[in-house]
Amino acid sequence: MTESHASEASSNDSAVARPEDPAGDAALGPSTEPFSASDCPPVPEDQEGATSSVYLPPFRIDITIRPGVPHVVSRHKVAAAVRAALDAAGAPGPASIGIVLSADCELADLNALHMGASGATDVLSFPFFPPEAFPPHERGVPMPRDPWVAAALKQAFALPPGLRAHLGDVIVSVERAIAQAEQGRGGQTGNLAWTATEEMLLLTVHGTLHVCGWDHAEPVEEAAMRTLEQHVLASMDGHEAAAEDAATQEEASREAAAREAAAREAAARELSSRDGSVPEA
Repeated sequence: MTESHASEASSNDSAVARPEDPAGDAALGPSTEPFSASDCPPVPEDQEGATSSVYLPPFRIDITIRPGVPHVVSRHKVAAAVRAALDAAGAPGPASIGIVLSADCELADLNALHMGASGATDVLSFPFFPPEAFPPHERGVPMPRDPWVAAALKQAFALPPGLRAHLGDVIVSVERAIAQAEQGRGGQTGNLAWTATEEMLLLTVHGTLHVCGWDHAEPVEEAAMRTLEQHVLASMDGHEAAAEDAATQEEASREAAAREAAAREAAARELSSRDGSVPEA
């Protein structure tokens, strides 16, 4: 992951585009592959993939996996990385965040649409709140925080019970993560050969920190962001344990639901055998 300006094409980069500023503000890495969004057919709405939620209080992580995307990391491991990043960045809760695991074509399309850049990129972030919604950190340049804005943002998270603020969305190209890992272009410096799983987790953490107001346009903040990423990845054990517990509870709930459905079906068949009727499917 090597830094460059968003106006440059990139194949090994990450960027952040805000809803109120679709031009975005940062990206990583020069382009090394001729790739255009025009090379990609549009994704039909009925093929957007399955979305499932992992609850790691106070956060709900909604993970969408596009059809045909290679499996390199479990969704619960992805959720653990997201939860660790949200905790490290001081994200307010309860809240939700969306993670989409996709491929080069969709990232190239979004890169062109929101960043004005050509070529595939590895991760894009779409924050729903400005940086002022999160705890301040060193940015290298003065950034005054309007107390009225801070108060309004705090109120935005004071939602009725059962409701969550949506922090934003992160979309990762699994295809690009695999290529970067295999070709020795992974890691924070873009010259590391490691596993596709490790690259995926780094990209997920990087994108999540962007959602939480972090950036790397200034050297001071870039160094701080890279240090925080390393801290998050090193602290994942505890979050993975929580994600594994969530997976175990989810499996137990599915098994209980299946047993309950089987019991209802058996009872219906027993009843029908007594009166000669045929139970409805």
